[in-house]
Amino acid sequence: MRRGLRGRTDHVVVVGAGLAGLSAALHLLGSGRRVTVVERDTLPGGRAGRLDLGGYRIDTGPTVLTMPDLAEEAFAAVGDSLYRRVELIPLHPAYRARFADGSTLDVHTDADAMTAEVERFAGPDEAAGYLRLRDWLTRLHRAQMRRFIDANFDSPLDLLNTDLARLAALGGFGRLDARIGRFVRDERLRRVFSFQALYAGVPPARALAAYAVIAYMDTVAGVYFPRGGVHALPRAMADAAADAGGDLRYGQEVIRLERSGDRVTAVVTDQDRIPCDAVVLTPDLPVAYRLLGRRPRRPLRLRHAPSAVVLHAGTDRTWPHLAHHTLFFGAAWRTTFTELTRTGRLMSDPSLLVTRPTATDPGLAPPGRHLHYVLAPCPNTDIGPDAVAWGDLGPRYRRTLLRELQRRGLDGIEAAVEEECLVTPATWQATGHAAGTPFSAAHTVSQTGPFRPRNLPRGTENAVLAGCGTTPGVGVPTVLLSGKLAAARITGLPAPASAPRTSSARGRAATV
Repeated sequence: MRRGLRGRTDHVVVVGAGLAGLSAALHLLGSGRRVTVVERDTLPGGRAGRLDLGGYRIDTGPTVLTMPDLAEEAFAAVGDSLYRRVELIPLHPAYRARFADGSTLDVHTDADAMTAEVERFAGPDEAAGYLRLRDWLTRLHRAQMRRFIDANFDSPLDLLNTDLARLAALGGFGRLDARIGRFVRDERLRRVFSFQALYAGVPPARALAAYAVIAYMDTVAGVYFPRGGVHALPRAMADAAADAGGDLRYGQEVIRLERSGDRVTAVVTDQDRIPCDAVVLTPDLPVAYRLLGRRPRRPLRLRHAPSAVVLHAGTDRTWPHLAHHTLFFGAAWRTTFTELTRTGRLMSDPSLLVTRPTATDPGLAPPGRHLHYVLAPCPNTDIGPDAVAWGDLGPRYRRTLLRELQRRGLDGIEAAVEEECLVTPATWQATGHAAGTPFSAAHTVSQTGPFRPRNLPRGTENAVLAGCGTTPGVGVPTVLLSGKLAAARITGLPAPASAPRTSSARGRAATV
């Protein structure tokens, strides 16, 4: 049994209506707590927000949805269902990878389809290696999910369990790139199964092999797109919370917490004072710590993940060779990660993600129009250009990205743009994200598992943290779990273990 809050927890205020806060709210409502959710924006979603621009409906955050059964757990806590409220469309292919040498690989999550594609792309030996890799990824996920990902930690000693031995036996404590290379030798294939380390903020050559579990989510478990955009997920969660009796208050910014000794007694917004028995804080860590009035003692300063420049572009045309998600890999690889995580330079040979959501849901754009989301990883403001520098750098880098996409086959893209929104590290920093990155603290060894900032901060008896800066970490699936784990700290009940149920999820999603 993990540590929980002491004293009454009848009324809980959740600060933030992002995915973590809404997950916590649903699990708390399901346990019988009275829940008030306070959100500074005028709609739910947090990072997974929405921008309406000239008839285009733009997801401002994640564009990749995996492991939907983790969201289903939150809905089920109040007797509701994700699959009743949201139409999930499986993506085939999950990604299209385009390489500097002109080759193209469609990444399928179906084993037979992907085996055939790898054989076409790189030959039968690599196809056999892919099947062994797929089996390893599946076993790696099983070894980690119950005790390392879907788990609260009170001490590093909590790592000492039978699953730790299984993870070690699977090579989870080796290096990601080297471990992937044991299964597939083709450098291009290795990139497809290791680029996900960027989500964790660590180069594949230095990331723990355990982080291949992200590749499991992307390339085995399935990739989905909610009709209406990824924002449809938090919107549905908010509706389910309201239907279950939750009090959701939008357009209110929390300015301070009232305390009596070591307990928070009320959450004070710019419009109201809300008495409470406990509080869940989901803002980025610096904001949460400021509200608590204290910071944890850590031997080393937190290292943050790289950031990203995002160009949302509504266009009057599209390009048929784009899938829903297309990865454009540059020729450089190790150099790219060195620039992003060490030298703080913009990518000299960019690798880019272009998402075309209107390929799956044309209703996100006006008739005859198309929506494109261009994501370029970049250094965070701790090691790269600061927020002030991005004022001039942003427009110049936009032009650089459009020229690069033109060179990679998106002919006439700059002239095709009718509506646009450019997001840079300065944008992220202005909305409260430390180091100008939406990806929070990097998943280095010293910032993983029990070494990550804890969701039960010292010095306050009735406060819990949730979100990507705390346990278990960055990404939609893990952020949803962070809300569940925060709720478990309050209810005193163990968070039910998340069993892998991807096949059933895929079946339900496809038949909605």
